[in-house]
Amino acid sequence: MHQQYVYLNSTASRLNSLFMNSQHSGQRLRNLLEERGVKFNEFAESLGLPPQNLNNWFQRGVPKSQARQVAARLAISRDWLEDGIGDKEGGPESRETNGAYHPGITPVTTWDDDTPLDDDEVEVPFLKEVELSAGGGRTVIQESSSFKLRFGKYTLRRHNVQVDHAVCVPIYGNSMEPVLRSGATVGVDRSKTSVIDGDLYAINHAGQLRVKQLYRLPGGGIRMRSFNRDEHPDEEYTPEQMEAREISLIGRVFWGAMFF
Repeated sequence: MHQQYVYLNSTASRLNSLFMNSQHSGQRLRNLLEERGVKFNEFAESLGLPPQNLNNWFQRGVPKSQARQVAARLAISRDWLEDGIGDKEGGPESRETNGAYHPGITPVTTWDDDTPLDDDEVEVPFLKEVELSAGGGRTVIQESSSFKLRFGKYTLRRHNVQVDHAVCVPIYGNSMEPVLRSGATVGVDRSKTSVIDGDLYAINHAGQLRVKQLYRLPGGGIRMRSFNRDEHPDEEYTPEQMEAREISLIGRVFWGAMFF
């Protein structure tokens, strides 16, 4: 009787394996999410995708360009996800996250200049200070030709950021500590240059990149405020002073990151 149970159990396991292999990757993904009790819209949001994209995957399969990210996000084998081959758990992607998907926790995935953009990704350029060759110390702000960061188009749109107007800006010095240390990077939406009191903005100050809290002043002027106010007191400028000192707004800060 025991031998018969083992035989039947083994047969059921093989049948289940054959069934899983007969599915495409989208069906495997859907079954796995249902098995783990993961809400479809939450999982789509964690990938920076609209829910409709996930529904399309369920019908047509997970795109090759997205399979690595999905496998890492769920801590499963990419081979199993794409082709139903091998163990569901235990691929290199599962070691990246050391466990199953948890809402609000996003694994780090690596990429380089040769990694192609996914369908929903966009490369956001960096702005940098460039000293003019004949400028006697004069600088201008230009886009870097080599440094870029990647963002999901859907993520930017969800945060009301104009994708085509997004840039990144480095921060130098200690004026914005402890919130933003020297070497931090912020994302800036160049389409938003109307000042909302207390929000962060990137500023072009005669070719110098600055990030400050801004406040409107009567008559159209601005107050620049640093987080480190002990060492960097407020600066106030009238419209005439802004023009004379070549102060202009690059855009509103929507994102920031730094190493500790």
